Amino acid sequence: MSLLLRNRGAMLLLMLNIFLIFTGVGLVIPIMPTYMNVLHISGSILGLLVAAFSLTQLLFSPLAGRLSDTWGRKKIIIVGMLVFAFSEWLFGFASSPFLLFASRMIGGIGAALIMPAVMAYTADVTSDEERAGGMGFINAAITTGFIIGPGIGGFLAEYGVRVPFYAAAVAAAIAALITLLILPESSRTNTSPSEAVSQKKQSLLKQLMYSYREPYFLGLIIVFVMSFGLANYETIFGLFVDHKFGFTPKDIAFIITFGSIAGAVVQVTIFGWILNRFGEERVITTCLIIASLFIVLTLFVHQFWAITSVTFILFLSIDILRPAIGTQMSKMAHDQQGYVAGLNSAFTSLGNIAGPVIAGLLFDINIDYPYLAAALVLFACFLLSLRASKKSRMAG
Repeated sequence: MSLLLRNRGAMLLLMLNIFLIFTGVGLVIPIMPTYMNVLHISGSILGLLVAAFSLTQLLFSPLAGRLSDTWGRKKIIIVGMLVFAFSEWLFGFASSPFLLFASRMIGGIGAALIMPAVMAYTADVTSDEERAGGMGFINAAITTGFIIGPGIGGFLAEYGVRVPFYAAAVAAAIAALITLLILPESSRTNTSPSEAVSQKKQSLLKQLMYSYREPYFLGLIIVFVMSFGLANYETIFGLFVDHKFGFTPKDIAFIITFGSIAGAVVQVTIFGWILNRFGEERVITTCLIIASLFIVLTLFVHQFWAITSVTFILFLSIDILRPAIGTQMSKMAHDQQGYVAGLNSAFTSLGNIAGPVIAGLLFDINIDYPYLAAALVLFACFLLSLRASKKSRMAG
């Protein structure tokens, strides 16, 4: 019997936890305009709120990865879920921008604890052949959370603007309790004492500075570029189609939801086959060039269905790229699964911070510049990945 089948219950619980986290993150999207009016906060403050979550996730991710290696995945997942539950309750309770910032920063800490531990647990309970399938399931849960979050938020807001956040807090607390009672600890969680000591001595800055020495550094760069490009694209997309074509919020929601659902279906059905058939390197380079080309194509299409089709293919390429990189790095990580997953999360956060900030600055200069910048960065990363693949084949 395969490891993945044997640990089916554990994988379902991991998917539930990560799904709840990203549903909670997505809840804020339809409700923030009301919060902006009620609490009298500006758009620039709203942008900083988004950055605050990613910033604390960035700062705590490497520490969280090391903790999951030394303390065990299960403990860190439970603590992360409780921290996230508190942050959602605080967001619902908040009556000032200060408390909103506190909530988002605490939420970032919770996400930082959970993400590396879940990814590392998945690596622990899957073989090399099953790794792609396991990562595909986890990323499908992430994508589905993003899809459903805004819809749940809008529905629950009918009963009160703060109700969605209280509901998310209760759901996260219940998930933490279920995890405590049911989830077994994975069998490969502890690093050697000497390795744990050496990791503890490294600060986040040193880990980021010296990550270029690691065999999976190119993977980390691609993680950053992918997150930068996607955050850049999604941050501006609503403004872009509103300014250019007068699309309604309903139109925008349909386009993003359609693309996201398609990506989730691929991740849970044929992603494992794609990776095993073509290999990580070829899948990564192909997805990078497709994402780059279709971001540029967004500037040249005008009809609703044409834009929907372009966005669908772009999201699909990103949804395949994300777990492909995670699978490749986990195979290189050996007994440092949590540590590497922490760096993965840190580079993701860097992209999520830089993408919206730069997109906003460029959008004020010219409506097309954010997409041109994202496409150029993705294309440069494609060339880098192509070069690395050629070197790898020559070395082999």
